[in-house]
Amino acid sequence: MCRNIFLRMTTRAVCRVFQRRFASAAAARRPSLTEIRSHRNAVFSREQARQRALYPRIEKIEVSMQGPGLDGTLLIMNKGMSTPLSCARHLTEHHVNNSALALVDGDQWPLHQPLTHSCSLTLLTFKDNDPTLVNQAYWRSCSALLGQVLETAFKDDYTVELLNTAEVPVTSGAFCCDVVLDPQLDSWTPSEESLRSLTKGSHQLIHQDLAWEPLEVAPSVALEVFSHSRCKQEEVEQRASQSPKGTLMLYRCGDHVLLTGAPLVARTSLCSQYEVTALHSLGQGPWGHHRRAQGLSLPLQLQAHHTVWRKLRQRAQKRVDVPGCEEETSSSSSESNQ
Repeated sequence: MCRNIFLRMTTRAVCRVFQRRFASAAAARRPSLTEIRSHRNAVFSREQARQRALYPRIEKIEVSMQGPGLDGTLLIMNKGMSTPLSCARHLTEHHVNNSALALVDGDQWPLHQPLTHSCSLTLLTFKDNDPTLVNQAYWRSCSALLGQVLETAFKDDYTVELLNTAEVPVTSGAFCCDVVLDPQLDSWTPSEESLRSLTKGSHQLIHQDLAWEPLEVAPSVALEVFSHSRCKQEEVEQRASQSPKGTLMLYRCGDHVLLTGAPLVARTSLCSQYEVTALHSLGQGPWGHHRRAQGLSLPLQLQAHHTVWRKLRQRAQKRVDVPGCEEETSSSSSESNQ
């Protein structure tokens, strides 16, 4: 207990030191979106290479497969190099194409994350008897995809800040991504054409079949990745203080790097029917005019008839209330009024 408290206090102190260092450097000049994404990718790649170098020699591990028709299957894989997807490739094409997430010794594990010890492995799909974990990871991934599209939708003409959005359940009817747009766009109301343009951008990423690459990092690395965003740095500090191991999970999709508190599915092409349905105003918040982008999606293995989709779409257009986020904007508005 005392050790965990000490770890969290130490992590918080280290985060503040790095925040001040990177914030002062970023304040000198606001770089372009291209420069920011290039910086984030460079830090991600550098840390990824460092972690891979921790396994200079090939060591073997035993992976015991679990699941229908796989019980008793034992695979000999490479420690620190082989991933659950590598294991799927030793099975069948069905496992490669339909697996979205994995369980390693009962814990959720991204398909692209290297295995570091001998373990039991279960590959999860959307058609499992209990797809709860996969559905949650899918909803989370759809939100991540929406954030990626929003960040690049306005090119370098306007700034876009992706906020820390609390996770919403699949039963809410829509996935969400909270965002603050450039102050010049505070009075802008998105049209149906704007939403269609965002949907088109999403489908371009889906058709590219991009992997969501996971990377577990120390808070100092995450702070360097997001050195141009005070908002993200605060999110790093918050998540690090709540992490039992004091580490954070980053993902990279194409040239977009994001921070998340739970696993994403393997790749963008697992999304099929996908539509951005709304962009609601939440009012003034700590970072400016907060907005909530929403969308609806179904995975490749589960399709809906157009009449069913239309009803789902109508529901997804209604604003989803996320506990905590509304309180934040409300308190900020009250302070502004006062």
